[in-house]
Formats: sequence, structure tokens, C-alpha cells
Amino acid sequence: MRVPLSWLRDYVDIDLTIDEAAELLTNAGLEVESITRIGLPGAELEWDRERVVLGRVLRVEPHPDADRLVLATVDYGAAEPKTVVTGAPNLFPYLGRGDLSGEALYSPLAMEGATLYDGHKDGRVKAKLKGRPLRGIYNDAMLCSEKELGISDEHEGIILITHDELRMTNEESSPAPLLPRSPVPGTPLQDVLGDAVLEIAILPNTARATSILGVARELAALTGAEFRPPSYDVDDAAGVVMDGPPVDGRVVVTTENPDLNPRFVALIIEGVAQIPSPYWMQYRLRLAGQRPINVVVDVSNYVMLEVGQPNHTFDYDTLRRRADEYAPDGPIQINTRLPHPGETLTTLDGATHKLEPYTILVTDPAGNLSIGGIMGGLESEIRPETSNVLLEAAAWDFINIRRSATALDLHTEAAYRFSRGVHPSLALLGAQRAADLLRRLAGGTVARGIIDTYPNPPASVVVDLDPVYARKLSGLDLTTQEMGEMLERLGFAVESHGDGLRVTAPDHRLDIEGPHDLVEEICRIYGYDRIPSTRLADTLPPQRGNPKLEREERVRDTLVRLGLQEVWSYRLTSAAREARLLPGSPGQLPSPDERPYVTLSNPPAPDRNVMRHTILASALEAAAANSRHAERIALFEIGDVYLAGEDELLPDELTRLAVVLTGRRDRGHWDDDGVATFDFLDLKGILDAFFEDLHLPVAYEATTHPTYRPGRAARLLVGNRQIGTMGELHPGVAKGFEVRVERGQAVLAADLDLEALLPLIPDHYRYTSLPAYPPVREDLALVVDATLPAAAVEAALRQSGGALLRDVVLFDVYEGRQLPPGKKSLAYHLTFQAPNRTLTDDDVSKQRGRLLKLLERELGAKLRE
Repeated sequence: MRVPLSWLRDYVDIDLTIDEAAELLTNAGLEVESITRIGLPGAELEWDRERVVLGRVLRVEPHPDADRLVLATVDYGAAEPKTVVTGAPNLFPYLGRGDLSGEALYSPLAMEGATLYDGHKDGRVKAKLKGRPLRGIYNDAMLCSEKELGISDEHEGIILITHDELRMTNEESSPAPLLPRSPVPGTPLQDVLGDAVLEIAILPNTARATSILGVARELAALTGAEFRPPSYDVDDAAGVVMDGPPVDGRVVVTTENPDLNPRFVALIIEGVAQIPSPYWMQYRLRLAGQRPINVVVDVSNYVMLEVGQPNHTFDYDTLRRRADEYAPDGPIQINTRLPHPGETLTTLDGATHKLEPYTILVTDPAGNLSIGGIMGGLESEIRPETSNVLLEAAAWDFINIRRSATALDLHTEAAYRFSRGVHPSLALLGAQRAADLLRRLAGGTVARGIIDTYPNPPASVVVDLDPVYARKLSGLDLTTQEMGEMLERLGFAVESHGDGLRVTAPDHRLDIEGPHDLVEEICRIYGYDRIPSTRLADTLPPQRGNPKLEREERVRDTLVRLGLQEVWSYRLTSAAREARLLPGSPGQLPSPDERPYVTLSNPPAPDRNVMRHTILASALEAAAANSRHAERIALFEIGDVYLAGEDELLPDELTRLAVVLTGRRDRGHWDDDGVATFDFLDLKGILDAFFEDLHLPVAYEATTHPTYRPGRAARLLVGNRQIGTMGELHPGVAKGFEVRVERGQAVLAADLDLEALLPLIPDHYRYTSLPAYPPVREDLALVVDATLPAAAVEAALRQSGGALLRDVVLFDVYEGRQLPPGKKSLAYHLTFQAPNRTLTDDDVSKQRGRLLKLLERELGAKLRE
């Protein structure tokens, strides 16, 4: 949010430098991201205090030799006024009016030697002002536009501040004018229009600061200065003057959904003039990032920025004509409701929107008028001929506004504020403030009476604060009285309650829920940077480890050491995204799990509306994105899946692990003879090393699964428990996820149940000392049935090999004419080793003989000659 410092000064005295004010706000939680200086020292264009001053236009006369130029006589504080040649179109209405001293017409004047932006060139090009003849008249000064001064890109005319607008604003409750009551020509323009704009980051818990008053209130509390809000009194000497016809019987407001629209305030202002807003308002709106349009629209935007209450003006005569059709001689009937099936609305931007069933509308019996809290409708907009307006300021449910704005892709300034929370009490204040400004600046007459439909007033938030708790939580040794004074500076109502405080939160503090919030406020006002560093004085709680997290981190470290890269992805997905894992499965959108998805009522995007059932789909999406620019992909992801419980309110959150490999086996080198790519055995080797590091015995068993290519999938078993699947992805799955692969290149994946795996990881392992005696290696080839898995043979070898058999490695598999049909040969490296002696040939021969007898009896294996 852009906050001009001069605007803040209307409501709080700031006895700080610009940088000090920014630092104070930042330390209190309102982070000032940047500071833009206008004309001041440090600005991109600093206005010369001697050469860029405030001038007063005394006379405007025609140029003797040019129809498009005029001669302006300007008082700039010197003994004699200066004649300036200019073509500013907004000076032409003053031609031939003689002496203008009584009109007090002021404008910035730059004199020779001043550096300005060239108004006739694109962008911001600096140029030094030099005197030269202009159509026969020497000119060494310039009346300036906003572009030349670096205020905006506006160059249609010069800046003009009139005496009339000064009179309209020199009232107690009006905004402070840019100029003092008696401006002195020749005053450095830095002292008049020089300003600094603070760009403040508004976080969800600082929505109270989405207005100038909100930031001023914070600054007043931080500095101890007085906070001076504008008057909102009705028919008060300093408030809204209501001298028009009464509103009774002219407009009726109802709401069908008080929870979504807890308050609706409306006033009628008649006889408004569609004129430009005064320059002080245009100037402030531009500094705050808004484009001035006309006084009616500008007042609406001004009040939204100032008070934080968005408001909207309808063309009253349009509403009256519509009422003549549905209720002749009856009142205008405004109703807020949810849309009927198939309803649409064309908004002010000309776009027609199909309305969501939860989007609150402002309507009348003739149709829709606006989307509540977001944007007005085109039919009832303010037109150049509009003279009577219905001013509306309402309160809306912030969750509903956020949901509707996202669904309709309408991200307006009003929606920005309502979606973060605006208390219903602000509706009346914002409406009165806007009506008063329309009366003062647009010449409107405010009808007597206020239409205020308030079916759902929220209760005040009252919190009891225990000073002992506050001291313990904050580490500050403050008295109860000091705590109360700090909270009162922020607008809280504080009273003694027993040994503590009973605190009532002001309406604008929607973020206050409990005593912890009050302690945070005390710390902010005290100053986070002033909180002393102290040793913990309380009793330490029992120290407990987190075995699951520790084991999960060990899994991560192991996979990274094996050359894999971790990825993180969204927990949100859609059924269609995950259905790509099961190509050809029955049903329109098959799910990796039989249980229903956990769905979101307000998803951030249409394609992320459920909580995921599988992590493999997320990992494959990451692999697909990386395959567009990487030749080698070896990644893993650890995260939770969310499975709905049968009778539980909350879903089961289960941790899963996915591994994906594709592309080059090696990272590549300039002298590679060929390009080898990952295959099934690469994935199996990584998993073998993974489980070995975790000291878990794993077995692989062939299986079929629709996600994997037939014949190239296996399930992983630890003991008798399945903890995952692995294999080569089915081509339809790889294509569905758009993983880019070369012809013949495989995509390998593993999906492991970490929820089941982590508890199996042992905390302690048995180690043996390094062997002191040499090993003896034997090669053994066995003929077995072709259907017998090699893993079963290896398990039998290890089981029957006794204590001397230290290692078994398969190095050859043969099936051919030299073997009987249905048989295969498996060749193994066997390593024998004793811990206390060197083995002899006789020891190995006897051990091998016993081993062969056991294998023949158990598996029918025979030694291959």
C-alpha cells in the first residue's frame, strides 16, 4: 500500500525524519518495502529550492504572435513579477479576465538553471531549463506540469491550485489543503508539494493498516502523539450537513443473507456537479497509486484509501426509473442476495460474468446492480450527466469476498480490503465521510436521514489479560499500568479486573482473539528491538526426541548421497491429475485410493481442488517439467497424502516417498563413446543401497500394476509386509504426464509407504570388527528351474552357507541349448571368511559340499559342470 507522508500528517504529528518513521513502522510489523521521494533531497528529481518555487498567476494575456501561446504574469516573491510564455490549455479560460489577484491562482514556477523532466519526450529525460526567445518574447521560466516535476506522466496542462478549492477545504473537518491559508509566492516548492510515499507491505495480520487512518493510528501509538481522526458527526458544525428532502419512503434496503452482508448503509446526495476534483485530492490519489477521474469517483476512492471503507455510488435517477417499472410511486427496493441459477452481471469494466452460486449481489426487482464488495454493475454506473447519487457503504463476509474475487478474477481495491476484513462499524463512518466530501466538493445536498440496515452486529471482543502471563511470554518487566497505557494508545478500552486487565478490542482490530495477541501488541509498542535478551527462567519441559522426523531426515540424507535430488510440490491436486497414473482403468476418473478425496470448498485454483492421494503423481509432474531442459533426471519427493477416514472429521495424513529416474545414467562427459540411460536395474540398485544403509532386509517380488509396464514391476517386501512398488512406468503413464523421453528411453519410478517403513528402521545395529584373516572366494554355478527367482536362490545360499559364508553376488544368468528345457544357470561369487583363522582348502571344500546338499534338497539345484 502506498502511503504519502503528508497525508498521514493530517491525523498525527510526525516529529521524525522520513527514514526514522519508516524504520519505526517496520519494527512494529508494518514493513516499509520502499520509499519514493517527490522533489525532496534523495528524490530521483530533487527540486531546486531557489529555482523551483510556488508562483501566483496575476494575469493571463494573449501572445502577440501565437494563437496557441499565452503570456502569464507570475508573482514569485521577487520585487517584480515574471512574464512566462506557456501553451498550457488550462490557462486559456483565464484569458481576457484582467487582474486575477482576487482568484489566488497558484502554480509551480521553475526558473532558468532548474533541472526538470522534459515534458515533450517519452519516459523521464532530465533537462536543464535555459532561457530563449519564444515567438519573439524572451522566456527564462516555466509554469510546470506534473510530468516535468516527476509527480506523474500527466502533461495536458500545468498544475493549478485555485483559491476556490482552498476555501472549500479550509474548514476544521476537511482534509488539510496543500497550501496554507495565506500562501507566500516564492516559497520553495519542496515545502509545498514535496512528499515521501511509503510502500508498506500489508500482511494478513495487519489488515487494519489498509488505510491512511490505520497507518496514522499505528504511528500515533508508536510515538505517543495524538491521533486526530476526522469528524463523522451528522448535522454537527464539523460534520455532515443534511439539508435535503428526507430519505423516508424513497429507498428500502433488505438482505437475504445477513451472515454474508451484516450491514448496508446508504445516503442520497442530490445536485452533485460532475467536475474535476480539487488538485489536492488529485495529487494525493496519484501519490497513492490511483488515477483521478472526476469528483464523484475520486471522493469514493479517497474515502476508501483514507478510512479503509470501500463505498460505491449508484446513479439515483437510473434506480428511480427502474423502480417506476416494478413499483410505480413506490420506493427503490435494494436487496442483497445470492444469485439465481444462470444469472450474469456486466460489471463496470464491460465484462459479463457468469455468477457463482455463493457470490453475494446487490439487486433490485429489475435485475442485478453490483457484485457486493467487489465491483459495480455497468447499468447503474455514474455517467457524465449524473446529478443525483445513491451512496452505499456496506460490510461483507471476508471469506466470501475472497472466494468470489478469485473465482471471477476480479481483484479490485475494494475486494482487496474486504477480503482481509473490514468491521461493519466502518460502513456508517465511510458513508458519512464520503457524503460530506460530495457536499463540500461537488456542491451536493445530502438528504436527511441515513438508511442503515444492520441485521447482524458483531459482539465486541473482550479479553482478560493476566500481567504475570504477559511478563512470562514477553520477557518484559512492565507494570500492569504500563501495559494498560500501551494498549490504550492503540485504541483498546482497558479496565482493571482483579489482579489483571479486562481489555475490549476496538472495532478495527479483527485480529484480536486472545491474551497472546495483546502481549504481541505490548511488545510492538515497547519495541521488539528494545526487548532485552534474557536467560530462560522457567522450568524446562521434558526433552523428547522426534523419532519419526529423525528417521525421515535420515532417509533424505541417504537418497541425496545416492545421487538423487529432492523436490517439493503442492499437496493440492485434482482427480484428473492423479487419474493419469491408471491409464485404461474402468471409471471416468480412477483414483490411486478407493477412499473419496478430501475436497476444498474454496480452492486456490480449479485444478487444485482436492488433497492428493499419491505422491508419485506430484513427483512425475516435477520430472515432466524438468525433462524439458534436462537430459538426466534422478529425483525423489517425501510428503504426505491425505486419505479420508470412514467416520473421522479429519483425514489420515500418511507420509510417502516417490523416486523417479529417466535419461542419462551418467552426468555426461566430452569423451563418452555412447549414451547409457537408466533402466530397471539402476532403480533396483539405488533401492538396494537405500535399504542397506537403513539396515533393512528387502525382498523384490514380481507383480502387475496398471501404473507400470507389464513384466517390469515388482513389489517391495520387508519381512512379510509390502512397503511399496517399483518398476518401469507404463508408456501411457509417461505420455499422460508429458515426460519428454527419447525413443527407447525408460521412465523408472518407485512409490514407497514411509508411514509403514519408518517404524521398521532399527535404532541400533550390530557391528563386527574388521576381518584380520583373508577371505577365500569361490565361484558356483547352479542349474535350477527357470521359474525360480534368483532372490530365492540367494536367500537359500545365505541360509545354508553357515557362519563362514560372508557374501553372495550373482554375476551370470544363462539359458540356452546346453541346458535342459525349463532350466537356467545362475552363477555366484561366494566369499568365505573366518573371524579367528585362515581357512584351508579342506575347510572350503567341506563347507561347499554341505551347501550343495542343502540346495539340492531344498531347491532341486544341481552343480553345473
